[in-house]
Order: sequence, then C-alpha cells, then structure tokens
Amino acid sequence: MATNEEWLGLVREDILEPDLPIIDPHHHLWDFPGSRYMLDELNADTGSGHNIRATVFVECTAMYRAEGPEHLKFVGETEFVNGIAAQSASGLYGEMRACAGIVGRADLAMGDAVDEVLVAHVAAAPARFRGIRHATAFDDSPEVHPSHTNPTKGLMDTAKFRAGFVHLAKRDLSFDAWVYHHQIPEVTALARAFPETTIILDHFGGPLGIGRHAGKRPEIFAQWMSDIVELSECPNVVAKIGGINMAVNGFDWHKRAMPPTSDELVAATGDYYLHTIDAFGPDRCMFESNFPVDKLSCSYPVLWNAFKKIAKGFSAEEKQALFHDTAKRVYRLA
Repeated sequence: MATNEEWLGLVREDILEPDLPIIDPHHHLWDFPGSRYMLDELNADTGSGHNIRATVFVECTAMYRAEGPEHLKFVGETEFVNGIAAQSASGLYGEMRACAGIVGRADLAMGDAVDEVLVAHVAAAPARFRGIRHATAFDDSPEVHPSHTNPTKGLMDTAKFRAGFVHLAKRDLSFDAWVYHHQIPEVTALARAFPETTIILDHFGGPLGIGRHAGKRPEIFAQWMSDIVELSECPNVVAKIGGINMAVNGFDWHKRAMPPTSDELVAATGDYYLHTIDAFGPDRCMFESNFPVDKLSCSYPVLWNAFKKIAKGFSAEEKQALFHDTAKRVYRLA
C-alpha cells in the first residue's frame, strides 16, 4: 500500500528525548511502481528529529539480479544495498549510517546447496552482511497473504529447510524469523534444535487481526503471551519490538481520517511491548520501525515518540539497550 505524506503530516509532535542514541534495526529500501523508498526517503524519516545513528536493512525483494542462476538472483539485493550503505558511509548525506548491517534472502529449503548463496551474499557485502531472512509467514485464511517468499505451511519444521538452516551458524549468520502469531511455537522448536544460531523474532511474531482472526484480539493476545514466554526461554532468541502497525495486524490506522498520535499507538499496542520486554529482558529486545511498511499507519517521529513513552519507566541503561545496544550487539555493528 502506498503511503500518504500529506495525511501523515496531519499529526505533528515535539520530539521526546531527542538526544537518545538509536539504531533502527529493521527497515527496507525499494523502488517499485508507485512506491519509492530509497536513501533520500530514509534520510528524511531518520532525520526528522530523533537521534538515529545507524540502521539495519532487511530483505524485501528489491533489485534482484535479472540474469544468472535463479538461486543467486537474491544476491543482487545485497549488492544494491551495500552500494547505498557506501553512499551513506561517505558522510555526504549526514552522520547517520544507513544499512550498517544487511539481512538478505536465501532459500533455506535448498538444503546444503544454500551455502553457495550464503557465500555470495557475504562476498557482496563482506563488512556489512549479517544474516538471512527466509520469511515463512503462512495462514489458512484466504484474506491473509503469505510472505513474499510464498512459503508452504510448516516450512520451518521440514527436513529440507533445516538442512539449509544449519549452514547459518557455520557462516556466523543470524536468522530473522517473520511468521504469524500461531507459528511462534515453530520458531521455538527451531531455536531449540539450533541453539548455536542467533534467531531474531520480527514484529512480535506477527499478531494477526484480519480474516479469520478479526474480532478475536483478546484470545489471540492471551495465547500470544504464553508463546512469547516459552520462546524467551531459548537464550539464542532476541526480539524486535515494532512492526505491529501493518494492515494485517488489524488496527486499521490507515482507514482513519487522522493518523494516530503516539498516545494512541501506546494505548492500542503498548501491552505487546511491555510483555515482550518483561519476557526477554531489555538486553534481548530492540525497538524497530519496519519502515516504510508501518508508514502506512504513522509517521516516523510519532512512532519513535510512542516507543519512548513505552520505555519511560525503564532505567537509562535499559533504554540504552532497547534503543541502541541490543541491535549493535546482535547485528555486530561498528
């Protein structure tokens, strides 16, 4: 869905704690028909008042190679993003370092053959490539689209997926898990089977609020809370807290005459953040923007104001972890 800058501009807020250092560990870049989010757009958002020091790019089907072996076409995205990162690292675009870490795509269901893809990604961005996201989000409801990877149901439990997954630790690469809420136990099983691999749970594990899940938020939340606690018992798992303002989450911010304020975001979603932080601890949680996907619903300044309001009861050290240090450690950023 296209974002509406004029609509987002209807809500403006003073920036809270403008000096607090932030690493945004989850955003995308793309140039699709009718939707463009490149370095200029990213810099406009990250430069809108909050102290964003660096970012991590996560795969999104941008700039795949047009030629060559099918399984290596994903490497084109890493080549593209590494070039953007080099632009940013020149300092000509400001102090913020865009794409200091890169998470790419590979088909882990290739089994052992996926190692060739991993090697190619690292070669394309040796100073920045940090991990793989093979999105596996799948739901039986026809109203809920599967991930852009078009996964089959239960993919993470299959022998072929796990045969590819084992190569991540061998290459010192992490795994970003993008699933829907009822798949969180699959992530837990994967984390237990591969304790040597760092797994990052994206977007709270995707609590759904549309299709067959519409109108069932209380019961879904109760089960989600239990699943998050069980997952947090795996020491190799960390959580990205954010990415809950997408259309699939069912809050319908994008359908309103006015975009939400930070207070409204906190009131609607704050319990997801506080429960996850309570389960994992601040040193295993990192606030994320998921822009420009969440930009469908709210502006960058308002979103990070909401994060700061959620974190107001935490100590300075805990805030440092939530906003900066967890992301720096997990993605091994300079």
